[in-house]
Amino acid sequence: MPSELSDSARRVQDFITGLGYTFEVLELPSSTRTSQEAADSIGCTLSQIAKSLVFKDKTTNRPVLVIASGSNRVDLAKVKQATGLELVKADGNFVKQRVGFAIGGIPPVGHIELLQTLLDPDLKQYEIIWAAAGTPHAVFELKSADLQPLTGGTWVDLAEET
Repeated sequence: MPSELSDSARRVQDFITGLGYTFEVLELPSSTRTSQEAADSIGCTLSQIAKSLVFKDKTTNRPVLVIASGSNRVDLAKVKQATGLELVKADGNFVKQRVGFAIGGIPPVGHIELLQTLLDPDLKQYEIIWAAAGTPHAVFELKSADLQPLTGGTWVDLAEET
């Protein structure tokens, strides 16, 4: 396991290890800020990127994490119909203050608050997926079957129809 991870990537690695998982956080020389950049840097398909998006619950003002396949756009109307949550876009300051990571490197775990998490079932079609690990250059590989137990998330049909 790399010992010279940045502070944010180290926090993610320590959190994962603390849960008993052996996923290894990697910091890459190229950007993983967007799903496409991550897929290009890793050499996987766009759909194998588990992108972490933070929204704000309009009623409670609490952050809600949506982990979607990199090729999917989130349909907020579908989310509301399935969960009752009315989600709105969260700005960078809200995300940093409430989640503890900046947009472009939000991991699926290790946040400063326990987040309600919604998972895109499209990720289940891949044995291996990749997630951000705290910085715009850090990622880790995991099995899609590990995403729900790792995050405590709920699988919800949330992809916009294409």
